[in-house]
Amino acid sequence: MSTLTGTKKTAGTPATARSGGPLHGLTWLVWRRNRTAFLLLAALTVVVCAYCLYQRAEVVDFVSRYGNDSRYAEKFDEAFKPVFDRLYALSSLPALLGVFLAAPLIAGEQEHGTVRLVTTQSVPRTRWITATVLLPLLVVLVCSTLLSVAFTALWSPASRLVNYGDWLGGTVFDITGPVPVAMALFLTSCGFAVGMLIRRVVPTMLVMLVVSFGTSVVWDWLRVRLTAPHSATAPAKGDYPTIPDSAINHDQWLGTSDGRLLGFGTCVDAKNEAACMADKGIVHKIVEYFTFDQMPGMQWRGSAVLLALTVLVVAFTVLWTRRRPL
Repeated sequence: MSTLTGTKKTAGTPATARSGGPLHGLTWLVWRRNRTAFLLLAALTVVVCAYCLYQRAEVVDFVSRYGNDSRYAEKFDEAFKPVFDRLYALSSLPALLGVFLAAPLIAGEQEHGTVRLVTTQSVPRTRWITATVLLPLLVVLVCSTLLSVAFTALWSPASRLVNYGDWLGGTVFDITGPVPVAMALFLTSCGFAVGMLIRRVVPTMLVMLVVSFGTSVVWDWLRVRLTAPHSATAPAKGDYPTIPDSAINHDQWLGTSDGRLLGFGTCVDAKNEAACMADKGIVHKIVEYFTFDQMPGMQWRGSAVLLALTVLVVAFTVLWTRRRPL
């Protein structure tokens, strides 16, 4: 810490900072200034993980009696809906990290002039920004991974029962597997970048609210485009084709003899639906759907996109710090 406070070492400086312990120098400084947020996140992680493990015993007991069968989804919902409704709030955690952890971190350093003090004490800018960014990202990585593992362990035994088997609706998909980890890292890195550009805490937090909302809108659009859906076809005169129990109905179409796809409601309001379909040349009813075995691939593709964007945002933040006045 002598590089940060001159040659004089104060009596209040912890021994780990003076002696090169596990947290020292800039790493200790980043921890010290943000320890409340880090500890709150760690406490939340411990509480949620313990809650998931406790409830998992009840879920496993239910599945052992009735099976992971969609026929019992309503009974399962009656017993466990409050449990999962509470845990669905985890889908908001990445946005909260971006707004309340990452946004004030660098913006606060610049607003209060701390960064100028630090970088005039023989501390290179690259070293400062590396410590400032990497430690929070490491904390977010560890905590979001543990939360994802805990919720996935709770959900997976009853995957066809939770939310009536809907794994693509934007709750289960977004808080299981690698998705919550990648989303948390991305929005945290965005908080750093926005704070570096705006340099004021409150405006940065407001902008991050907009960024988080925009990310959720884009993600909802991207989620169903992470893989090609399966399709099933049936004659136009009959019902729509059936799909597997665990599949998610994505869209329905009417197919014409020349290969065009029309909306499923094309002839709904016609006085004579059969005549309307014949007039438009409709010969097929088509259902597009996603199967449960497509879920891991979709999650990893989406996470890869988010992680690639995270790397780009962090690289931008580092380069901006090196080349622009602080």
